[in-house]
Amino acid sequence: MAILSKIRERSMFLIIIIGLALFAFVLDPSTLGDFFNSSKVNEVGEVNGEAISRQEFATALEAYKQQAGGRVSEMQAAKSVWDNIVRKKIYKNQLAEAGITVGEQDVWNEVINSPSVNNSPQFQNEAGMFDEGKFKQFLADTKENNEQLWSAWSNYMNQIKDNAETNTYNRLITAGLGASLKEGENEYMIENTKVNAQFVYVPYSTVADSLVKITKSDIEAYIKNNKAQFQVEAARDISYVKFDIVATPEDEVAIKADLATLIEDFKKSSDNKDFLNENGSETPLDLNYKYNANVNQTVANDIFAGDKGEVFGPYKDQGYFKISKIVEVSKMPDSVKASHILIPFVGAQRATPDITRTEEQANKLADSILTVVKRRSSKFADLAKEFSSDKSNAEKGGELDWFNYSRMTPAFRDFSFTNKKGTIDVVKTPFGFHIVKIDETKNEQKVLKLATYSRKIVASEKTENDVFQKAEQFALAVSNNKDYAQVAKDNNYNLRPAVGLKVLDENVPGIGNQRPIVSWAFGRDLETGDFKRFDLEGSHVVAIVTGKTEKGLMPVSKATNRVRPILLNEKKAALLSEKVKGADLQEIAKANNTTVRTANGINLKTPTLSGVGAEPKVVGAMYNAAIDKVYSNVVGSRGVYAFKVSQRNLPTALPNYDSNRKKIAEARKGLTFKMYEALKEASDVEDNRANMYVSN
Repeated sequence: MAILSKIRERSMFLIIIIGLALFAFVLDPSTLGDFFNSSKVNEVGEVNGEAISRQEFATALEAYKQQAGGRVSEMQAAKSVWDNIVRKKIYKNQLAEAGITVGEQDVWNEVINSPSVNNSPQFQNEAGMFDEGKFKQFLADTKENNEQLWSAWSNYMNQIKDNAETNTYNRLITAGLGASLKEGENEYMIENTKVNAQFVYVPYSTVADSLVKITKSDIEAYIKNNKAQFQVEAARDISYVKFDIVATPEDEVAIKADLATLIEDFKKSSDNKDFLNENGSETPLDLNYKYNANVNQTVANDIFAGDKGEVFGPYKDQGYFKISKIVEVSKMPDSVKASHILIPFVGAQRATPDITRTEEQANKLADSILTVVKRRSSKFADLAKEFSSDKSNAEKGGELDWFNYSRMTPAFRDFSFTNKKGTIDVVKTPFGFHIVKIDETKNEQKVLKLATYSRKIVASEKTENDVFQKAEQFALAVSNNKDYAQVAKDNNYNLRPAVGLKVLDENVPGIGNQRPIVSWAFGRDLETGDFKRFDLEGSHVVAIVTGKTEKGLMPVSKATNRVRPILLNEKKAALLSEKVKGADLQEIAKANNTTVRTANGINLKTPTLSGVGAEPKVVGAMYNAAIDKVYSNVVGSRGVYAFKVSQRNLPTALPNYDSNRKKIAEARKGLTFKMYEALKEASDVEDNRANMYVSN
């Protein structure tokens, strides 16, 4: 019966849905197809009416993430891929409208003329010239036999095509971005015309804020009249309390006591590596030599006064409790100066493509050079210049600067620090074979090899449970009492805000990368006051939605702090307008209990008034004003002005203004990024990625 009941319920649901669809069809027959069309569900956006499907986006996203090799987050990758797709479609649309096509031959020419292809020995003939036939054969063989490599080449050629389309369009636009001689002349005049003036300045601060009333309707009206400035994306405000799971002093005492029980067994152990592994050390065995400065300074002197076999600790160090056993005592310099000749081989790290010798051949060459320099060390510098692949110091005869123990690769380091001045030998490293000569050493001192057992300082299970209970109790209190701020205050919890989170953000201030919290905050049915507990790595967070801003015009509550100062100044300007009027600057100054000021040598390039600051509107008015005429009630950024221009010094006229014209033209041609921003602003871009990344 229960099953039949469910079928009846679903049947009724379907009848209602079909009825609504038919009703819509009666009103507008074209809507029926749209009603049942699920294509919108499979789209992440549109650019000028062209859909971006989920499949297209997902394929590009996966390719980008593989190329990035895990170095970017999901949302960083999604943003880059979206931007790339939008850019590509905008440029394709522009090229199509202009009737311009970038063909296969154009792309092919770009590919074969790129240095990475044209200069590759793999595609050159016996004369060392690029052979197009060889390259074509390589691509044909790759397509047939190596799917992964062919995919990489296909992506590369597609990228070449995209770049060619972008560059073609940009070149066409920049070709028309010249400048006239008249523009050059105007630029010259603006930069070099100097104005001397007298002015009276009455700052807005002379009118008390209390004398000006700004209402909510004033702010609403300003927003509506300046819609372009107040368009905002959807945003959410949250507040949260973070409950960190950290070890208590009692937990630390317990961990330290546990380590103390291992000391005697550690002393007796003949295999330090096994001891660390069997007892669960959280750091591996490190038998590099340690200088006093490399060891925790609270115990360093005690350890360095010890003998081989002694165990020290437990001591606290960088989030761990440790016990350390002296394995070896020696003496070494703290820095060495050496020279080397590097002989790499095929497969060695950083080996350049022109290296063709095998490892065996490299070893033989290194031994031959060693034989020569051991007989005559004076030949070392010349042989370094001739044979060493380390060009950064080959010209200096292979000489390296002073280096400390931690700088070089292990084999090179160990040889350098455990041998005496003048020692020469061959050392193999991942970079190849080095003929190394120790030139100088300094500051010889005691060093130790230490086997160190480590236990991370973490909260006990009891502490974890206690923290969890606190988070749960706070969440419960919030559910019973909507005044979450008061609940936090009563419990002495730190309530932190995260304001203006965007739908595709992943970072929450104070917590870091927590995409799940952002996704939850944008849930469709979530309302202000709703909350949730999140279990994070090392903490619990109870988050509360405190504000919602929908896409469109900024709400008054959000815009008030931005609009109020503007409206204050506008209303203060109106109040001051009657006081900053007249035909005589001295009278205007006297009426406003101020003085007449002087401004000499001002120009439009740097529109600043001495003692006041930047005032582009006022300086612009001075630039165009008649000489010796008083202008009053001039509204500026910082106050209201009256002024009189006493002198306008024009620069010497030039025979022509071609250099200025060229400067303007070159500056314009370098702004291709602004071209794209203008195209994007003029395009109809619909971004629905949030549907993929927001929990419902």
